[in-house]
Amino acid sequence: MNQRGLFITFEGADGSGKTTQLERIADFLEKQSYNIIKTREPGALELGQKIRKILLHHEGIVSPNCEMFLFLADRAQHVDTFIKPALKEDKIVLCDRYIDSTVAYQGYGRGNDIEQITELNKIATTNLLPDLTLVFDINAQTAQNRLGKEKDRLESAGMEFHQKVRNGYLELSKKHPDRIKVINANNSIDDVYNDTKNIIINFIKDNAANRGE
Repeated sequence: MNQRGLFITFEGADGSGKTTQLERIADFLEKQSYNIIKTREPGALELGQKIRKILLHHEGIVSPNCEMFLFLADRAQHVDTFIKPALKEDKIVLCDRYIDSTVAYQGYGRGNDIEQITELNKIATTNLLPDLTLVFDINAQTAQNRLGKEKDRLESAGMEFHQKVRNGYLELSKKHPDRIKVINANNSIDDVYNDTKNIIINFIKDNAANRGE
């Protein structure tokens, strides 16, 4: 088996603070001389930015299946042209959203078939799973309050939808406890950062030990 970098994904509701924590962790790891790269879904690349604009700001009706396939299209391009090349260069890839977002939002949230989404995710990613996924769990109302009045199309989907998304993430963490770790994002930014940092540093050290480094 060829050695490669590490793939760490940051998941959670809009307003959970995951993006802030990714930025802070990236700064920390860079200062520790780790070879890291940051990315996001949707919209990491030029093609994805066009898809992101449709997904988040299209004013007309977007069917649940159309929404799902747009996310998957962005992911396929992202994996093939960005994530896999970075991993081959032995980088630590920090990604803001990935496969679990589609399961949580389009599966649990929109009501699409979860097994189908799981299979489609495998096709879009050619079976590339994260090595570690952090779910920033937060009360749905608190998350909505943090977003303020200016919300995109998905952020404006309503409280029932966002509660389903939260429940979906928690269900995923139960199904994949080795990969998915839940962090209480209701806590202060610094407390959440410390929890995140401890999980990631221990994971990187354990991985290095397993490689014999």
